[in-house]
Amino acid sequence: MGASKSASFSQKQNEIASVFKALSHPARIAIVEYLLSVDSCICSDIVNELPLAQPTISQHLKELKNAKIIKGNIEGTAICYCIDSDTMVKIEAYFSLISHTLQNKCC
Repeated sequence: MGASKSASFSQKQNEIASVFKALSHPARIAIVEYLLSVDSCICSDIVNELPLAQPTISQHLKELKNAKIIKGNIEGTAICYCIDSDTMVKIEAYFSLISHTLQNKCC
């Protein structure tokens, strides 16, 4: 979305849209699911789990990190990735609001 268009929406709307955009690729969903199944991991761990090349996985990790879905800590020469729980709380709150609103409406 162009800067002029995104400026028409709230910061919260832009943040949620960024998260959903980052999650709109099946490889990124697979990465998130893998990270949920382990405490933390490095990129090479993910390369061993998914049928993608290391540069492709690195690009997907970058997109997930830019959307604040994951975070990375430098450990020696590698980056150790994990799910960013703050963003997961925001996603949960967003869907909770939708669910609560739907319970009180009839169409």
